[in-house]
Amino acid sequence: MRGEAHAMVDVQLLGPVELSAEGRALEVGPPQRRTVMAALAVDVGRPVAVDVVIERVWGPHAPDGARGAVHAHVARIRRMCEQAAESAQEPLLLVRRSGGYLLEARQDQVDVYRFRQLVDQARAAGSTEPSRAVLLREALDLWRGEPLSGLNGEWAARMREAWRRQHQDAAVGWARAELRHGDPAAVIGPLTGLLGEYPLAEPLAEALMRALHETGRSAEALDCYAAVRKHLAEELGTDTGPALRQLHQSILRGHRSESSQHPEPATVSHRPEPPAVLRQTELPAQLPMAIRGFTGRDGELARLAAILASAEGESAAVVISAVSGMAGVGKTALAVHWARRVESVFPDGQLYVNLRGFDPQGSVVQPTEAVRGFLDALGVRPERVPPGLEAQVGLYRSLLAGRRMMVVLDNARDEEQVRPLLPGAVGCMALVTSRNRLTGLAATEGAHLLAVDPLTPAAARAVLAERLGAGRVAAEPAAVADVVTWCAGLPLALAVVSARAAAQPHRPLGTLADELREAGGRLDALDGGEESSQVRAVFSWSYSALSSAAARLFRLLALHPGPDLDQRAAAALAGVPPERVRPLLAELTGGHLLVEHVPGRYAFHDLLRVYAAELVTTYDDQWERRSALHRMMDHYLHSARAADVLVTPQPNPVEAPAPRPGANAIEFEDYGRALAWLAAEHPVLLEIVRQPQPGFDGQVWRLVTVLTTFLDRHGYWQALLTAGHQALVAAEREGSLAGRAGAHRGLGLALDRLKCPEPAREHYLRALELFVAVGSDAGQARTHQHLSRMSGAQGNSGLALEHAYLSLEHYRAAGDRAGQAAALNHIGWRQAHLGDHLRALGHCEQALELARAAGDVDGQAHISDSLGYIHHQLGGYQQAVDRYRQAAQLFHATGERHSEAACLICLGDSHRSAGQSDAAHEVWARALALTAELGLPADDPLRIALRDRNVS
Repeated sequence: MRGEAHAMVDVQLLGPVELSAEGRALEVGPPQRRTVMAALAVDVGRPVAVDVVIERVWGPHAPDGARGAVHAHVARIRRMCEQAAESAQEPLLLVRRSGGYLLEARQDQVDVYRFRQLVDQARAAGSTEPSRAVLLREALDLWRGEPLSGLNGEWAARMREAWRRQHQDAAVGWARAELRHGDPAAVIGPLTGLLGEYPLAEPLAEALMRALHETGRSAEALDCYAAVRKHLAEELGTDTGPALRQLHQSILRGHRSESSQHPEPATVSHRPEPPAVLRQTELPAQLPMAIRGFTGRDGELARLAAILASAEGESAAVVISAVSGMAGVGKTALAVHWARRVESVFPDGQLYVNLRGFDPQGSVVQPTEAVRGFLDALGVRPERVPPGLEAQVGLYRSLLAGRRMMVVLDNARDEEQVRPLLPGAVGCMALVTSRNRLTGLAATEGAHLLAVDPLTPAAARAVLAERLGAGRVAAEPAAVADVVTWCAGLPLALAVVSARAAAQPHRPLGTLADELREAGGRLDALDGGEESSQVRAVFSWSYSALSSAAARLFRLLALHPGPDLDQRAAAALAGVPPERVRPLLAELTGGHLLVEHVPGRYAFHDLLRVYAAELVTTYDDQWERRSALHRMMDHYLHSARAADVLVTPQPNPVEAPAPRPGANAIEFEDYGRALAWLAAEHPVLLEIVRQPQPGFDGQVWRLVTVLTTFLDRHGYWQALLTAGHQALVAAEREGSLAGRAGAHRGLGLALDRLKCPEPAREHYLRALELFVAVGSDAGQARTHQHLSRMSGAQGNSGLALEHAYLSLEHYRAAGDRAGQAAALNHIGWRQAHLGDHLRALGHCEQALELARAAGDVDGQAHISDSLGYIHHQLGGYQQAVDRYRQAAQLFHATGERHSEAACLICLGDSHRSAGQSDAAHEVWARALALTAELGLPADDPLRIALRDRNVS
């Protein structure tokens, strides 16, 4: 700890720059000298070169006499330190060293370092809440006003902004500590003042609202929310974040402040703030829709609650419960019901994936697909997703560090499918379901194993009573006993029976039981087991009650590859308009033969898919099945083709035969709808490619061709690689040169992105040969474009420029204006990096005109960025500012946040070169906020670039 104040000489920067000795402040002198003092004090204990001092005082345009002025100021400061040190035990000395000037003192003699030491002590592991509050209060008391008050210049502004952010964070930490274990009223005054300084700081507003609400001033808390929301809308054009909105709703509902409640033991935790990537996006909430009328699992729910309670306070990285049991026993229903029940224990969200480990069509979800889905849900931009599984898992676990999240891994095949998806964070829980007993997880990860058995007869009767009413069940005990027997204790079968019985409320249950018995007598067992025979009888009985149109749809849905489908795809299978299939889907979901697991998307239970597949081969002939498949394939191919044309503006999309009547192909209104459809349907499209149907090779390779751009732009490179191989096999089987050319291009692109340049180049060159053979200028243009980019990345600018010119030539021959714009931009970019800025400027300006004419917003963004760079290199800093600003706005509009952040850094550089320092720091601060939102690591080039500009 530091000595008494009167025994030390201090430097004070958190306010006016002053020296303090014997408890009194000493005036340093004019602003320029105070800046020299501050420039040395921020590196106390380390030599500071004279050139660095000059840059900090005057910036990049120092006057001729700057060096002499520094020497003069240092001499005056040295004498002042010597005079102050005469009566101090801890003096402050300013000495000359070979590396520059050295302020010789302990770090805690400079108030900004003392502030950081106190904050670090407060954050240290083992620090109690009361001591944390005391330390942070002491740190905040060191502030005497605006840091470096009265000093001008870029360096002072940067330091001031960085310290203000640290001040804000410390204030929020202190307020939270006081709210949890101190006096809420004590924080209201200081926080009100700080929020006046930082009106856009949501964490400050949240702490102040909690304090006001806790002390009975809820109306003022709501006024505070309204004021912050207004500021955010006016200044940034955004709304409040999820945490503040949730608190606002809680206050409106009259709930007590979270800080004052006494939660159950299982919910106690002192958790840090969510990382920026979670603060800036909606928290993931991926659980399927709630199960209506869930009952009969009190023992299992109690066991799960006990597992969670026993985990509180453990240092283990993750708590796992592996729920196992036979098909149809209700594992998913139990997991989803319990996960929703404990949502408040995991306030940072829920992740869910159906791993399809026992899919009857063999379409198992690979860990790389599942973890990529989690990264998407956590707000990671496609361009920030690393290519390999190991790196993706590392990023996924890093994002969960310090969070409390529930991860439900449903329908797992084995331990190896699950392990990469387990979170590594204390406080997160992984809930795994499987038909197999995953003992390996118990042995190596310490999983708690929970077996789910069929319901007892008493529990099954309780389920029927819950769904049909206790009176109706009690009135016919013998019939209920028969129904329970036929349902074999499986909740799936009970749900099917209950749905039909509920639809016929006046029909005796005895009649239903007789029908079940008759159905069972007509059927053989699926696999020779008694329970399978009984469940199959239940399915048969329910199916027989369907209308003929719904029964036909039920059968044809088995032809769909999964994992789910929407109304238009169902209509294509049935060959009817979408409005006619809507009531049929309602009939199937009402009878529990189909599940609407998320709004608008339908899926089978595995057992029902097997049953439907058996029916479709029995009752629908080969011609009917093939016609349904053809309509479905045409629906997806032509819809994807239409979406690709909008997402990638082009005049010559992939040629395809006209769709069959009833295919219900979609014509999209705009870019946004097309992109949303591709995002929702690409898992289905990839399943179609993975499960090729005989005779549909042309649809397979064409589908991969139109998906290539989407998969590339969104970082699904491993999926593109797999699909490319399937497309190549299909094209070779069909004998299509065009199909082979497109497949090789896709394979080259995937391998290029996955950092395998040599095999990528081989595929690109093979694609070129084939595109030449079929006379496709569009295909040659795109492939030369890929080769140009790859050559440039390898440092071969000459070859990159050559491919770019060839790309332009073929885009012109194809009449593709958006492609010409991309090629011209690439030519200009390469010329600029070779120093030919004037020619580069002409090419990029021509590119921008073409991109605007083609309506290519993404192209306009990248071209404007290139023009900003060229103008900057030519010394036209204001023109560079205009172009970079335009590019940043377009990147924001298209959602390319990483490109937007990189562009903002360049925009700041151009502002600085134009002498607009304040504007530079403003856009750099926006870039910093974006890097935080994207969750970029400290060693990311953008973060490093911002640190180099003293923005961190």
